[in-house]
Amino acid sequence: MDTEAGPGSLPYLLGTGRPIPEAEPGLVERWHSGGGELVELLTQLREGLGGIAAFRLGPAPTVLVTDPQAVQHVLAQHPERYVKRSHRARVLLGDGVLSATGAAWKRQRRLLQSQFTGTGMRRYEHRITDAARTSAGRWAEYARTGQTLDVGQEMRRYALDAIWRSLTGHPLDDGTERELAAVAAVATALPTLPADVTDAQHAVVADLARIDAVARHAIEAARSGEAGPDGPGLLHVLIDAATERPEYTDRLIRDELVTLLVAGHETTATTLTWLYLLLDRNPAAREAALTAGAEDSPQRRQAIQALVHETLRLYPSAWILPRHATEDDTLAGYAVEAGTDILVCPYLTHRDPELWPDPEHFDPRRFTTPDGRPTHPGAYFPFGIGPRACLGLQFALRESTVLLEHLLPVHSLVFSSTPTKAVYGITVRPDGPTPATLLPQS
Repeated sequence: MDTEAGPGSLPYLLGTGRPIPEAEPGLVERWHSGGGELVELLTQLREGLGGIAAFRLGPAPTVLVTDPQAVQHVLAQHPERYVKRSHRARVLLGDGVLSATGAAWKRQRRLLQSQFTGTGMRRYEHRITDAARTSAGRWAEYARTGQTLDVGQEMRRYALDAIWRSLTGHPLDDGTERELAAVAAVATALPTLPADVTDAQHAVVADLARIDAVARHAIEAARSGEAGPDGPGLLHVLIDAATERPEYTDRLIRDELVTLLVAGHETTATTLTWLYLLLDRNPAAREAALTAGAEDSPQRRQAIQALVHETLRLYPSAWILPRHATEDDTLAGYAVEAGTDILVCPYLTHRDPELWPDPEHFDPRRFTTPDGRPTHPGAYFPFGIGPRACLGLQFALRESTVLLEHLLPVHSLVFSSTPTKAVYGITVRPDGPTPATLLPQS
């Protein structure tokens, strides 16, 4: 076995494979001293060293993974070797399925999985449609009065309504919406919170209390047998589970409820906001989608879904996926030692020019034309892949498509101003408001 590390490699990453190319220390130091975004460092690493690159943010090695073969190896083929240790949003989500690990995660995911595939999704179809109709009515009034709206706020309102109906059977009321603004406040604060969980909770204690109060009220109402106009929702599935599974305490039900709220609206709202910003720069893409087929035709739906997929390519729901190697492994020919931190980065894989020609260009035809996109499963994974892929993938795609089917044919947007950069937190979101007025479609 080779025990000599060549120049620019981490000697303790040797194993049965060759050493991983390593960034020269000066690159990381310059980035750190300059106070830049992590994505800027990762972009330089990918461009300079390729799809598997090693660097150090501290005493332990970190490996960036953007190569499709390596992505599939880490996330889909060997998830037991590359585990999720904790979630940045644990202060908000608690032990919900997104942040749970090990046997607890398996039990929680198994319970929820059936709700988001096939028959399960059909239960929530009309609730999503009702939320879209409510948004469409609001937009019709904005168009009639000429009132300025904030696109990001409107998308959050719609997505929150859709998931709230699906969870509780009730449409979102104004009071609940006001209180659940605390969810976005905590999510935005997460990157700046203290590393210690207790200190982090103290920093956002008031917002967490508001969220807990909403969750407690919803749980009590569901447990008392109070059903909304749409009948029982996902929350009732959790409450029913508690009768047979002692681990489903009120605290875990709260954590799952908040997890589903966050995962069910924040990513969808961000995707839809980016989509409208991209259409503002590429108006021909909107026209192409609307002329792809008649209203309610499969062709138009496919074209609208392509708008969503291309937006997710540029701004994936999870832009970075941290993992931790629990054992020595060979990753696409490179040696990885147990204890190594792994950063899988959909954002950079989706912008790799070797996989996606002209990757910065918004081109939905990649998802409607033969050979328009790479076929390797590790080349496009905005919701992750493998056993920890997002449960709500189909829900999110349906949410986005249904709203666009209601809004795109009727209104076009004129932005008063647009954000100039992105913020890389739990999601990649526009940095700033998105004020716009509506023009009726002629």
